[in-house]
Amino acid sequence: FVKQTMGTKYVVSVPFNLIRSFEDAGPSTPVFFILSPGVDPVKDTEKMAKEYKIGAELGNFGLVSLGQGQEPVAEKMVESGYREGSWAFLQNIHLTPKWTGSWLDKRCDDLSSAHPDFRLFLSAEPAKIPVNLLQVCIKLTNEPPEGLKPNLIKNFGWFSDDYFESSAKPGELKSICFAISLFHAVILERKKFGPQGWNRVYPFNTGDLTSCAQVAMNYLESNPKIPWDDLKYIFGEIMYGGHITDHYDRILAMTYLDGYLHDELLDNYQIIPGFHTAPASSSCKDVIEHIETTMPAETPAAFGLHSNAEIGFRMKQAEGLFLNIRELQPRSSGKGAGMSVDERAKSVLDEIFEKMPEILDLQEVIEKLEGERTPYTTVFLQEIVRINELQAELVRSLAELELGLKGDLQMSEKMEQLQAALAEDRVPQSWEVLAYPSKRPLGMWFLNFLERYKQLSDWTVELGLPKVTWISGLFNPQSFLTAVTQTTARKNEWALDKMITQTEIPKRLTEEITAPAKEGAFVSGLSMEGARWDEKGGSLEESRHKELFAKMPIILIKAVPVEKADSKDMYTCPVYRTQDRGPTFIFNANLRTKLPSAKWIMAGVAMLMDVL
Repeated sequence: FVKQTMGTKYVVSVPFNLIRSFEDAGPSTPVFFILSPGVDPVKDTEKMAKEYKIGAELGNFGLVSLGQGQEPVAEKMVESGYREGSWAFLQNIHLTPKWTGSWLDKRCDDLSSAHPDFRLFLSAEPAKIPVNLLQVCIKLTNEPPEGLKPNLIKNFGWFSDDYFESSAKPGELKSICFAISLFHAVILERKKFGPQGWNRVYPFNTGDLTSCAQVAMNYLESNPKIPWDDLKYIFGEIMYGGHITDHYDRILAMTYLDGYLHDELLDNYQIIPGFHTAPASSSCKDVIEHIETTMPAETPAAFGLHSNAEIGFRMKQAEGLFLNIRELQPRSSGKGAGMSVDERAKSVLDEIFEKMPEILDLQEVIEKLEGERTPYTTVFLQEIVRINELQAELVRSLAELELGLKGDLQMSEKMEQLQAALAEDRVPQSWEVLAYPSKRPLGMWFLNFLERYKQLSDWTVELGLPKVTWISGLFNPQSFLTAVTQTTARKNEWALDKMITQTEIPKRLTEEITAPAKEGAFVSGLSMEGARWDEKGGSLEESRHKELFAKMPIILIKAVPVEKADSKDMYTCPVYRTQDRGPTFIFNANLRTKLPSAKWIMAGVAMLMDVL
């Protein structure tokens, strides 16, 4: 719509051009680089400086990275350039906010008498930089272009025909560089899909790409055949893998490389759906033209993701937009604008108090046990302790706020924060500290709290392992898995440190399960993102369109010796607490699959304990 109404230039990002921007700079107008992840403006500046016969080797280009104790060095460099006409580059000025806000701010405000050849360059991550400093500078940022095609064109543009001709195997090197250029574009663009794309955000940069190309050239020179395994290991585990800290993200990167780097790459290989590699004999210009003319429109399939991932990505964009709009709204409302903050908070407070159950009597439960404790009993007792602590804080803080709203108690900062959270349907931070990871708004969060309470309350009647345990309703699901392993180890007299958990999905409904499992434990409460479970076929299948989260059936968790674990035709599916994934990892579930595991790895398939 924007393209048709206003023109193409409003939807296509302008490529970074330092030389063009530099024309507006001067002795009294510094250049300020706003740093993006994985971008280093120093190389671009040094490259441009050579054209002006400026460089560190010539003694007229100074570079200092700000940090503890570097302020005097930076001051000396700037003053020297100011007098003699050299260039100075101060990196990471956000790391010294006090010095930046005082000496540097004043210096940049008074550069009118500087030497005509003097130029000052500054760089910082997005942070609180003095407004005056920003006003006198030319502000630049070099972010990767949006979209797979623009990224691939930019990445391959780093190479030239001369570069390939300098290799003993130019065709093979060109194909490998094409593949890693696409790999670089895919891993950069995949982050827009959030945790389903990457568990964590990584600063992949152009240096990783060019280093991989140089490694490929060196290996092609010294090997008669292309050492694919060596290249994949170096690229995925060292060059790019050096950034990656999450185990499953590392597996994902290696899976992409396994799909891109092999012998078929050299012969018109379909590297992503609907897009083939350019002939190895093509010039760089021909390769760029091949990308521009034959690469299809970008879809989640290019990343190996299901089309539902696009829906989730757009929904998150919309949520972020509305959240920002809400943050811009005034905190107080005028007459006729609905309920005030006090009234909304009081309404929520009254509703919670009305539904709040009695605190579970831990001592009474312990007396009923009569000293007999199994690993499962210990887990549920620990859960009661945790939920009692949380419930006590809920009751205390709400009672305190109620007195404050009545005027019987002076409102403190914590009480005001609680009041704002209740009015905005957010879980207060003082509650989150004692609670479990959750992304739910307050109303849904409290209903979830009541369901967790009910599971523990029901357990206090029988005091045995439930027929089906709602594992998502536990504060510490890992302790329940440990209890499964301990119980099995004691029963069979197996070594505890040589056992692992294994999952099975029985073809039974919840109501058909009349007793706890003889081996292991039945659990419920999991949802799958990226795929679904086919109950008839007993294996993983593609997601249904517009079904972002598929509810999983009852799962049997067992413990077996490592050597007896079944791994044939299995996808090792990670299980997380929330949609944030990453740090909320719980355990691995082995799920049967008729398709290669690589498909589910690239699709970001995982099971989640709590979804919205």
